[in-house]
Amino acid sequence: MHRDSGVFACHTANRVGGPGLAGRASMRPMANLLADNPLLVLFICLAIGSAAGSIRVGGLTLGPAAVLFAALALSAWDERLALPGEVGSLGLAIFAYCIGVASGPAFFGSLRHNVPIATGVVIIVAGSAVAAALIGSALGLSRAVSAGVFAGGLTNTPALAAASERIGEAAGPTVGYSVTYLGGVIVMLGLAAWALRRPNDDAEVAETPPLVAKTLKVTRDGLPTLGDLAVAADRPVVFSRIKHGEHIEVPRDDMTVHAGDLVAAVGRADDVARISDMVGGVADESLTLDRRSLDMRRIALSKRRLSGRTVAELGLERFGARATRVRRGDVDLMALPDMLVHQGDRIRVIAPRDRLSEVARHLGDSERGPGDLNPIGLSIGLAVGVLIGLIPIPAPGGSISMGAAAGPLIAGLVLGRVARSGPIVWSLPYTASQLLQQLGILIFLAVAGSRAGGGFVDALSGDQGIRILVAGLCVTVLFAAALLVLARLVKMDGPPLAGMIAGAQTQPAVLAFAKERTGGSHRVELAYAVIVPAAMIAKIVAATLLVGVG
Repeated sequence: MHRDSGVFACHTANRVGGPGLAGRASMRPMANLLADNPLLVLFICLAIGSAAGSIRVGGLTLGPAAVLFAALALSAWDERLALPGEVGSLGLAIFAYCIGVASGPAFFGSLRHNVPIATGVVIIVAGSAVAAALIGSALGLSRAVSAGVFAGGLTNTPALAAASERIGEAAGPTVGYSVTYLGGVIVMLGLAAWALRRPNDDAEVAETPPLVAKTLKVTRDGLPTLGDLAVAADRPVVFSRIKHGEHIEVPRDDMTVHAGDLVAAVGRADDVARISDMVGGVADESLTLDRRSLDMRRIALSKRRLSGRTVAELGLERFGARATRVRRGDVDLMALPDMLVHQGDRIRVIAPRDRLSEVARHLGDSERGPGDLNPIGLSIGLAVGVLIGLIPIPAPGGSISMGAAAGPLIAGLVLGRVARSGPIVWSLPYTASQLLQQLGILIFLAVAGSRAGGGFVDALSGDQGIRILVAGLCVTVLFAAALLVLARLVKMDGPPLAGMIAGAQTQPAVLAFAKERTGGSHRVELAYAVIVPAAMIAKIVAATLLVGVG
């Protein structure tokens, strides 16, 4: 083992209470209480860290990483406050699996068009791992600390977990991670700000237009059916109402329109405008305001048996109803026939006034849906992910395993894309998924920090802390520079580039910053969702190899 391996031992028993004997004696009962109650330690770390992570300094917050530092402080105070490693593995597995389930549809749906970018990010991650190993060796850092420098410089907690799991302890990687994490966040926030340096340039940064509803007046005959007409623009539109004479009804795909008819179309403004030109023009009358026979309502999908089905499979036609939009989280999506819907989605339905209550009962319309965990699918999915993480993979110097981070992530990506298998629902409601992700990562960070406090203090007390900081900044800057080269090669700029930076860095703080600067740009989120799974898997594998090879 390298001469720096001494940082892995927690020589902190003499730190209890402070430098004075009186201080140690007065604080020992509290330390004993905490040492005997790990759950109390866990929740204290979560409370203190979460409060500290919400404090803004110059527009920057530490976020979940503050829990890591709170746990570091407690374990540096008394080494007995280390939390069980299995608890951290549980939190990590839940976090990674939920990330995969949420990202699966977008990841596979956009993979074909984004293979060059994803491949480039993976290559850059691999190069950064090599750089971390070389720089760490040049500065006299152990492999374990260098792996933590890599994970911290690229701000990836699952990579930290993978390295810790590989060597069977968390102190070395966590020391490297803790010292370098903040610098990694700051550098990449600056890079994202640079990517968004032209906020008023419509050609580069304009947000994808929101959905609009327009009533169109048909002045031409011989038009195709509404189903064919809906896909005639660059992107499909949805027809929500049709008026023949004085009669308004819910349209079907096999219907045709004739001169004098009115039809309401929902979609992006440009696409609705193209359909308008094809059928005639925009009408003075608005069908959406006439609710005498048809009405609109947002209905929460809470029936588990319908989760993971397509809009076409919901069976709304038997009620004379039609779905036009799906609101997921804070985003409105087109209710296209092949779109998968999940529990917690709020579906805008057009139906005869006297049948809306039937549609609501059919879909569920219960507030329980957004918080339903689908326990069978969640449990089986996590079990599959853990099993994948146990599979040995041949590597130089021995074999490695995916561990509790990459295994559940891969399982989540695949099962999130599948959505359901017979009666088993794999997808998770948006609200439940976000809750599980936050709780899982907070638990892992608390455990990781609690097991490395002594080594962290030892590193900062000598020159090793400076060497770790320098190594981390070098790795982060090299990573940032490589991303800019990749962006230039694929001609990416503005919000997509900011999203790619956040995804490649797997950093929610950068994602939140970019979304705030762009007014919640969907292009930022899409670029992030496409890149983050590949980047996360690459970082996990690279961190595992860093501590397992050589």
